[in-house]
Amino acid sequence: MQKIPVIQDPTPPFATDGKFHVRLTEGRFQNLRRLTSWPMIALFFGLVWVQVDGQPFLFFSFEQRRITLFGSALSWHDLPLMAGLMIAGAALLFFMAVAWGRVWCGFACPQSIWTWLFIRIEQLAEGRASERSKSDHLPLRGTRLLRRVIKHLLWILLAVLTAATFTGYFVPIREIVADAVNLEMSATVVGWLAIMAGLTYANAGLVREKICLHACPYSRFQSVMFDENTLTVSYDAKRGEPRANRRHSNKNSADKNSGDCVDCGICVQVCPTGIDIRNGLQAACIDCAACIDACDTVMDRINRPGGLIRFASERQLEGKQSPFLRPRLAGYAAVTLCAISAVIYGFTDTKGLLVEVRRDRTVLFTQLDQNTVCNNYRVKVEGFASDQELIKVSLSGNPQFTLNGPEIIKLSDNNSAWLPYRICGSNVDEINAKLAFVFTGNGISTSKETTFLSKLI
Repeated sequence: MQKIPVIQDPTPPFATDGKFHVRLTEGRFQNLRRLTSWPMIALFFGLVWVQVDGQPFLFFSFEQRRITLFGSALSWHDLPLMAGLMIAGAALLFFMAVAWGRVWCGFACPQSIWTWLFIRIEQLAEGRASERSKSDHLPLRGTRLLRRVIKHLLWILLAVLTAATFTGYFVPIREIVADAVNLEMSATVVGWLAIMAGLTYANAGLVREKICLHACPYSRFQSVMFDENTLTVSYDAKRGEPRANRRHSNKNSADKNSGDCVDCGICVQVCPTGIDIRNGLQAACIDCAACIDACDTVMDRINRPGGLIRFASERQLEGKQSPFLRPRLAGYAAVTLCAISAVIYGFTDTKGLLVEVRRDRTVLFTQLDQNTVCNNYRVKVEGFASDQELIKVSLSGNPQFTLNGPEIIKLSDNNSAWLPYRICGSNVDEINAKLAFVFTGNGISTSKETTFLSKLI
């Protein structure tokens, strides 16, 4: 069978000066995409406002050096867990790519989700794709100008809301809103919001498909992930070619030797990246399946079976069996499970209390009198659990030693602050005595060993 050539950077058909208008369609895959994307949108805009016991449910605080992940407090020392999450996510992405192609891009990628939102706003303000395409050559004045302005204002509004929500995961969202209402926002926050809003406006409103093709690295290395058994959006050329103008319900209205494709071009009109899937697998295809729903609608109208465009592997298009379980896919599945297991284990081993003890290196020890020697220390205690407020500090080891310094540390006042401590010993026989600072809180205890120096060797 003659293979359809792969086109890397096609010029979108039905485009004017490189610009094309995406036609919205309906169907089972579009319903599935919305079922996936709308909960993600709701979580993004909603979680930033959720608090548990007065603490954000999901928050990254640079000031307090704390990460609140779904109600659990983590320290910046637990950042490797975040890296582990990203590694596990990447492994899962690779597994999905080998099995079903770029379904993440088409159904759950934030770039795609926001692009669809901006397209819907565009249709709401300026009309359907066919209307926008026909009026492109008309002067931009009157009603057209007003509708265009409304569209961009709505785009800017959504971009600002997106930027403010994203920033709210690093700066308390209630503070951002209050400062904005009172016109007291800092220049740093204003600048950050402007940058994020501008990027959102440009990515989802202006450049759109160029991000998927030129900026996203996945479009370039997807060929490494795919194999002949990967299920991806494909055009059945064996069934569809040669194309004919079969627009009527009577199947005999076209040449008997023609295929099922009526060359209506609707598969191109609904594609958010402007490609023609009939030209074969292309780097810009994000597997959103809009072309499948659109083509199935046309097949229903001409009384032909659906699936001319469908999720199919190269082997299936050749009429062969395509096994789902195969060594390559099993390998990615094993890596994904190992990565997820490691992250889960890491989250069970996080610490709610972190302490640091540093010796004063300017003076190793201080001789108070003939029998008493003191060592100076600086201590920092950080608590990452909501029920940890008061931490008791004590000393374990030889009773000859005494600890001088705050016996109780109130984390709300001194969290991450360095506090001075002094250990003094009388009639110390050992040159280097082993001692330990003991920190005790609500159901938690940790210690930090140190060496007491009484004289130079």
